[in-house]
Amino acid sequence: MEDEQKSKYAAMPTARGKDVLPLLAAIYPQLYLCPGEESAEAYKRIVQYGEAAPVRDLRPFLGDERDSCAIEETPAGAVQVITLHQRPDFERFLQIMAFRCREKEIPATQGASILDGVINWTKIRAYKESFLAAGGSGDDWPAEFRRFTADKRNYTDALIVLSDGPYSAVGAERMGLGEQEWLAYSHEIRKAHECTHFICRRLFPEKIDAVWDEIVADAVGLFAAFGRYEAETAALFLGVSRDGYTGGRLENYVSEAGEERQKTLDLAAKKDYSVLCRLQDVILSCGVAEPYPLAIRLEEEIECWKTP
Repeated sequence: MEDEQKSKYAAMPTARGKDVLPLLAAIYPQLYLCPGEESAEAYKRIVQYGEAAPVRDLRPFLGDERDSCAIEETPAGAVQVITLHQRPDFERFLQIMAFRCREKEIPATQGASILDGVINWTKIRAYKESFLAAGGSGDDWPAEFRRFTADKRNYTDALIVLSDGPYSAVGAERMGLGEQEWLAYSHEIRKAHECTHFICRRLFPEKIDAVWDEIVADAVGLFAAFGRYEAETAALFLGVSRDGYTGGRLENYVSEAGEERQKTLDLAAKKDYSVLCRLQDVILSCGVAEPYPLAIRLEEEIECWKTP
């Protein structure tokens, strides 16, 4: 019975078009809020205590007929993949869901995010209804609630949120592709990239290194989209070369400011470019044919290939 209940309340919704945001707001009512200090208390009541949103207005979101919410199966379990094609919708979604309803600038080079551990009160309410229907009493519910919520898998979700647009803000002309062709490839890269983070964080929680994680996730994303890995393309995304930093996502992982920032970027870029070149040889020789098994293989052998 317990396994059956877990399966039932772990169910993830799917939708397409302009039904996506209303469906998500029904599950995560904090999406009705406006990012900003004035929403802090309402956000807390909704997320921590399962209260209803004070207003139910999604008009600040634009919505798009191409939006989607689907399930992706991975070696670390299923994850809900949400694609929002309007950039303002993507940024607003992250401000609310990732940054606790705070106004925060989302870098133009960021086109995706993974949110693991999102509280889903719909699952808790559904379980309570089943518990009471099976003969449980209201007096027994507080203890049952504590037992149920002792395992976060019972009541939290893993979400991957993707935007539209060229991957890593790299234009189609730099890839030698047509606009629509590159947008389609970009979506596949983003999805596999974020699924790789999901897999690695679940299966290898002790191995967390921001830049190395990005290198592996880019590698799997490129492999998923093109069936191969090319170091020069990965270098374009990060903005690295044998001569230093050329402008790209690498700057998102450097905290220094001023002159020290540029020196750090250039040193890191040269090192990372060398790693990308070695990684190309590793992927060619490892014989892995599918993206997610490749992610696991690279993570298992990370110390071998990232060290000169």
